[in-house]
Amino acid sequence: MRPDEENIKRWRGSAPFWDKHRDIIRGMFAPITQALIEDAGIESQDSVLDVATGPGEPALSVAALAGPKGKVFGVDPIQGMVTAARNEAKRLGLKNAKFDVAFADDLPFAADTFDAVISRFGVMFFPSPVDGVREMLRVLKPGRRLAFAVWHFAERNPFHFALSRVIERYVDSPPLDPEALDAFRFAPRGKLMKVFSEAGAVARSERLLQFRIEAPVSVEDFWNLRREMSEKLNEKFEMLSEEQKPKVKLEMLSSLSEYSTGNAMSFPAEVLIVSGAKSSPA
Repeated sequence: MRPDEENIKRWRGSAPFWDKHRDIIRGMFAPITQALIEDAGIESQDSVLDVATGPGEPALSVAALAGPKGKVFGVDPIQGMVTAARNEAKRLGLKNAKFDVAFADDLPFAADTFDAVISRFGVMFFPSPVDGVREMLRVLKPGRRLAFAVWHFAERNPFHFALSRVIERYVDSPPLDPEALDAFRFAPRGKLMKVFSEAGAVARSERLLQFRIEAPVSVEDFWNLRREMSEKLNEKFEMLSEEQKPKVKLEMLSSLSEYSTGNAMSFPAEVLIVSGAKSSPA
């Protein structure tokens, strides 16, 4: 498959901001990281692959668990993300974490290399999810597991809809094709499970993870963070007229204020954790 150039361009533009906000993002998504560790069966001394690692998460968190005798590799198609991940690993002194540029369907590893493969919010943006999962199974050891995290429906995740419901009143947002490369592509239960089945994964499972996204920032700081994290949201905001922008910003801040605790933000969230295993030789 060929990478989706428009999607790659968007992520390339937001890469510096994912690095800038890495500590907040790590905290916000820590429950998802823990769920991936559990469902992929990751333990100390394991060799783990993190696909679509972004600026190094959850790979860096997993590296701390794997310990000096374990190995963690993170791959991402965006060079800026990989550079940020390498710099953070160096800053943390993690010698068991390595990062490289690669696409999910063309991994630079031999077959049967890893004890676990994980991906957090990556598969939604694969042009061919079946090819990507099949390639991840190739590099996974027989009998071991891979685990993915994908967003459940937008209306169940105010982390997204608190802002999107405002901007969509001003910017035309036609319904997306069900297979569009979008954050909620695999929101329906069972849809990613079908991909796992087609790719050849066995012992498949799916569970709904309900948790809270916590961010120790003000309402306005969170608004800035979300604009910088999401190139798509920022593009829509920039489509507004100069007269509209202050009005829409105030509406967005008002929408977000519902989830403010005074000095932090707290959002109910729902994510699907889908996992499967590589079949063992007969």
